[in-house]
Amino acid sequence: MGDFFNTLLSPLTIGVAWVMLGWHKLWTTIGIGGGWAWALSIVGLTIVVRIVLIPLFVKQIHASRRMQLIQPEMQKIQAKYKGKTDPESRQAMTQETMDLYKKTGTNPFSSCLPILLQSPFFFALFTVLNHLKAIAEGTWGAIGPIDASVAQQIEKSDIFGAPFSSTFMGSTDLPTKIVTVVLIVLMSVSTFTTQRQLMRKNLPDSALDNPYMKQQTVILYLMPIFFALSGINFPIGVLLYWLTTNVWSMGQQFYVIRRMPAPGSAAERALHERQARKGKTVTPFSVKGLERDASGGTDGGGAGTDAAEAQPPVSRQRQQPKSAKRAKRTGGTGAAGGVGGGAGGAGPASGGGSQAKPDAGTPQDQ
Repeated sequence: MGDFFNTLLSPLTIGVAWVMLGWHKLWTTIGIGGGWAWALSIVGLTIVVRIVLIPLFVKQIHASRRMQLIQPEMQKIQAKYKGKTDPESRQAMTQETMDLYKKTGTNPFSSCLPILLQSPFFFALFTVLNHLKAIAEGTWGAIGPIDASVAQQIEKSDIFGAPFSSTFMGSTDLPTKIVTVVLIVLMSVSTFTTQRQLMRKNLPDSALDNPYMKQQTVILYLMPIFFALSGINFPIGVLLYWLTTNVWSMGQQFYVIRRMPAPGSAAERALHERQARKGKTVTPFSVKGLERDASGGTDGGGAGTDAAEAQPPVSRQRQQPKSAKRAKRTGGTGAAGGVGGGAGGAGPASGGGSQAKPDAGTPQDQ
């Protein structure tokens, strides 16, 4: 299974190796050498990966905002089928939910794409750093441009005395353990700060007090434990990559919260206040699908109702002059109408009905 996974990641792993080596040549050209050149190469690799993922991140933001705006409609659908467990109701609820996603252009999985697509880069870098020692010793083949000589150079490099391929659990020297602990703490702090500002500033007021939010708060405080348990097994180079991407996410999230806040959040109100102070037009974010549904439902429903209510009087007004003429020709007596009804069968019976309607409608029209 491990060999299959390595084979699957092989193209990406080779790409990661080339990007690292390219950054290393850049840093050495401008006079930065030693372990810091390789450390900055990992930082450069992270920046390249995150820049590539920016379009997906923008889609994630818009998808997240759409999901927040359609929550009232989602709740209506859930309330409509609440307590119904039969397969037909479950199928109908799923179909209405999918129709809502389609009309509003919302994809609930879009918010997961940046994380999912970033994971292969993470594992590719882990593969490169995890095999550095074996490549340097000649027991593992070269990964792209990283052959035995380059791997030996990386292995000899370190930051604060800690080699890039060393781990907390796999090392006995104090510098490695100290650097590992510092990186894990910084990772935890950056992730905590990013998620906290997202939860406190960029969520609608309705989302701040519910069981899901309380669950997320618990997860927020459990993250440092997760980082501690997982980080002690990762090479220092991977921890550096992880820390860099966390710092990038924190800055990116700060920009998004300030410029593209979630609808109904405190950050959106702050943005509208800034726009108003600068004399700019306040343009709240909206979902076109919901706008069309709301206007179509209100206008279309109202127009349909008015038309249904207005149509019978219009029909009576059009038929009334004809009925009056017919009434004058036949004498307008009830007996003549009755005789005509009896002689004509079904056709005059309908005509008698149309005569009765104008008579009933005439006082109202007058």
